[in-house]
Amino acid sequence: MNEDARDAVDYSSTLYLPQTDFPMRAGLPQAEPKLLKRWEEIGLAEKLREAAAGRPKFVLHDGPPYANGAIHIGHALNKILKDLVTRSQRMSAKDCSYVPGWDCHGLPIEWKIEEENYRAKGKKKPDFSDPDAMIAFRRECRAYAAHWLSVQREEFKRLGVAGEWDHPYSTMAFEAEARIAAEILKFAESGLLYRGSKPVMWSVVEKTALAEAEVEYEDHTSDTVWVAFPAQGQSFSVVIWTTTPWTLPGNRAISYSHKIAYGLYRVTAAPENNWAKVGAEYVLADKLAEEVFKSSKVEAYERLRDAPAEELAGLTCDHPLSHLGYSFPVPLLDGDHVTDDTGTGFVHTAPGHGRDDFDIWMASGRMLAERGIGTRIPYTVDADGFYTEDAPGFAGKRVLTEKGEKGDANEAVIAALIAVGNLLARGRLKHQYPHSWRSKKPVIFRNTPQWFIAMDQPLGATPVASSPLAGEGEGGGAGIHAQGAVTPLSNSPPQGGREQTRAAETGHNAPTLRQLALSEIARTHWTPAAGENRITGMIATRPDWVVSRQRAWGVPIALFVKKGTHEPLVDARVNERIVEAFRVEGADAWFEKGAAERFLAPEYDPGDYEKVADVLDVWFDSGSTHAFVLEDKNSFPTLGNIHRKRDGGADEIMYLEGSDQHRGWFHSSLLESCGTRHRAPYDAVLTHGFTLDEKGRKMSKSLGNTVAPQKVIADSGADILRLWVASCDYADDQRIGPEILKSVTDHYRKLRNTLRWMLGTLAHHEPMPSDLDHPEELERFMLHRLVELDEAVRAAYATYDFKRIVALLTPFMISDLSAFYFDIRKDALYCDAPSSPKRKAALGVIDWIFRCVTSWLAPILVFTAEEAWLSRFKDAGSVHLELFPDIPSHWRDEALAKKWADIRAIRSVVTGALELERAQKRIGSSLEAAPIVHVSDPKLLMALDGVDFAEICIVSDIKIESEGGAPEAAFRLPEVKGVAAVFAPAEGVKCARSWRYFDPKTADPAYPDVTPRDAQALREKGRA
Repeated sequence: MNEDARDAVDYSSTLYLPQTDFPMRAGLPQAEPKLLKRWEEIGLAEKLREAAAGRPKFVLHDGPPYANGAIHIGHALNKILKDLVTRSQRMSAKDCSYVPGWDCHGLPIEWKIEEENYRAKGKKKPDFSDPDAMIAFRRECRAYAAHWLSVQREEFKRLGVAGEWDHPYSTMAFEAEARIAAEILKFAESGLLYRGSKPVMWSVVEKTALAEAEVEYEDHTSDTVWVAFPAQGQSFSVVIWTTTPWTLPGNRAISYSHKIAYGLYRVTAAPENNWAKVGAEYVLADKLAEEVFKSSKVEAYERLRDAPAEELAGLTCDHPLSHLGYSFPVPLLDGDHVTDDTGTGFVHTAPGHGRDDFDIWMASGRMLAERGIGTRIPYTVDADGFYTEDAPGFAGKRVLTEKGEKGDANEAVIAALIAVGNLLARGRLKHQYPHSWRSKKPVIFRNTPQWFIAMDQPLGATPVASSPLAGEGEGGGAGIHAQGAVTPLSNSPPQGGREQTRAAETGHNAPTLRQLALSEIARTHWTPAAGENRITGMIATRPDWVVSRQRAWGVPIALFVKKGTHEPLVDARVNERIVEAFRVEGADAWFEKGAAERFLAPEYDPGDYEKVADVLDVWFDSGSTHAFVLEDKNSFPTLGNIHRKRDGGADEIMYLEGSDQHRGWFHSSLLESCGTRHRAPYDAVLTHGFTLDEKGRKMSKSLGNTVAPQKVIADSGADILRLWVASCDYADDQRIGPEILKSVTDHYRKLRNTLRWMLGTLAHHEPMPSDLDHPEELERFMLHRLVELDEAVRAAYATYDFKRIVALLTPFMISDLSAFYFDIRKDALYCDAPSSPKRKAALGVIDWIFRCVTSWLAPILVFTAEEAWLSRFKDAGSVHLELFPDIPSHWRDEALAKKWADIRAIRSVVTGALELERAQKRIGSSLEAAPIVHVSDPKLLMALDGVDFAEICIVSDIKIESEGGAPEAAFRLPEVKGVAAVFAPAEGVKCARSWRYFDPKTADPAYPDVTPRDAQALREKGRA
């Protein structure tokens, strides 16, 4: 038979070519919704719960997103990361529960309702003193939150996130509102909750107090002034510098430091009409005197003498605005917060407008009283930013407008200082200043009555006697206001282990909330580890927790206070009635007409008490979620009461959010749980960074650089987003954009094609126990690789190192499999006879590889892995019901792995030489070659012993030379020493079936146009 005749024979039907309905083009936007629907139809969530019953619990408690708009890319990152954790833990044989939740109360929703339903329609905001109006408004807020909760739920499900979507939690559910109210009442019972007057960050725009977690620091330009406080009975003045001139009516003291060197200075030369006059004498920090006089346009000055701390301690000044009625003495107080880095070395101290100011004022109360100086802290600025009557001469002037813009207060104060000659200089300073993260407008520090949780009161201690609020008497406001120990509410802290020990601690020997929180931080596992230092610093320095807000949409601080004393009523019977009403009717019950009579009677006369009108900080809401998500068997049967790991059990609770939550949800949850359960609510905390555009810029609509997850899903599919998340170093800020997504899509395509080839090849395979009875070395090497990968993948999932998993599986699937093992074995898989042990073993190994790779990828590519799994196992429920495969440990063979590393190195030289020939178009297929390989390294030469190296290099023949050295023109690779390859063409004829060149003299007479191997295959297949 001549060559033309052979070429005419079509043997393609005799080959085991890949056959699969798993498409090359993924079509994820169309395929993914079908899989979501299938999961609902087969009840996958229920099946997962059933399969996990009895396993150790791993609970990822969902930090609730806010229900006020469509999800953004940051939401997608967070929820996908959570899903990667829960799915991988579940496939690692854990009972991994995930209950999604939503934060539904708070200012943003209230603000939106006011804007859309009132301001936009020209309607007046409801009068919240009317119970009916209050409840109607709250219902509008509830409906708004419910709408967006529903929208976000579907968007999160579309990401492929598995969870209890039919049974989520929300902070506005009646049961949740009841539990949140019960949690704050526990603080009242323990004496840690008190009503006090302290300077808090106040939003004039939003008209409410803000917590540290609700502010962000942005650039702001402030007025600066250098002000002289005339010393009583002296010829000199003490000079302060401040960036908030408007706080001067609230000044009550000057702070200095005994660690700073001060001097008395006299002006000797100055321009005519200068504010700092010739002959004026000032006390200044020596280190800052030159800069002060420069700012004051003083031309010359002299230092007269030291001004020692002992002298300053006994000094009293006049207020610089004494001519307007500020006739009280201004003492000097020694404070550790004073430095000589900037300013004058003296700090203007207004206890109603700053934490340091307040602290030193309160700490000095006894000394001030002994000197006959009143300690009352004035309320100089009201909720709208206007000066009150406590600011004589300025009442009606405004610090900030309702739009958050600068008012006329600064200029009025500066003008008054100039008029009396107590201003030395003024200027402007651009610096970081707190802004509300909602309105994006500056906040002010303002003394106002609020409810606080004490950080430094011993847990379990008997509350101290109350003292009057600052501003309401002469005592100042740090006292604890409670009636004493009472029977705790139901839902007491879990008993056993540390909880039982801690609960037994009482009195002043017990730790404070701050001390316990710091101890619990050290017990928690933080990923990345730097998170521990970050939250430790925040807890160590934070002030008492202000938990009250002057708004409408939230869980009320369900307390009654005694008229005249403001002492809260703490009574278990009253509290039980309140909590039960909230459970049945929601927190609206607090605002109903007759609520006081309903809850107080018959034990108390409602006329003797006032109902607290404030609502709780939403951080307290979300910080309490552990109480009704992790502990309530009735609401969440998948969780139940957790047997905590550190109490001897095997269960674990993780919190996972963005790094900003060190000051937010991690923070509030820690304090709430430590205050009520004497331990952290979590065992592990994992944090991620923020998402930036491709250039590393913050995303914003104005820049047009946002990436909407909804569009990515519509264009490419959710699995592309999931692969991007898994590939990121989430501990740092991530980047995303069109080019990055294009790269991720290309990466995905390669992974998918590898899965597709395996599926096509395995279409010809029915697994048999004998498949791996006698595997060749190459198969044994691939099984060894599975053992290696199994250990590495499990370790990476256990440490939440998802990028490591992508980094492990990508080269394995693209390089080890597609470009190496599969490429080599295609000939045997396609062409060998059905009885071929090599072919059977290869199919057995590929079957194992497919099961492993698909399972390992399942937490990441949830849709693609499912599609591939169902394509292979038609009647299977889901790949997500599988555990990670148990790889037989005896497959490990380190010596074989080293040998095949050498073989692959030699092979790389051969394939490099063939690529040059292919590039020059001297060959098309590598089977057209029969190269000569020169191996001078004895170790490498030994690796080739017993190996069909021609098969490994996919050539028709090969010669190995170890003597004489390679010619100069031979191909070499610098990283593979002692190996060179020389191209030579294959001899013989081309097999019409496998295209391998062979000696026609060896052909089977019945099949003269194919190799003897192919002839045997044709005979077994019955091909004539």
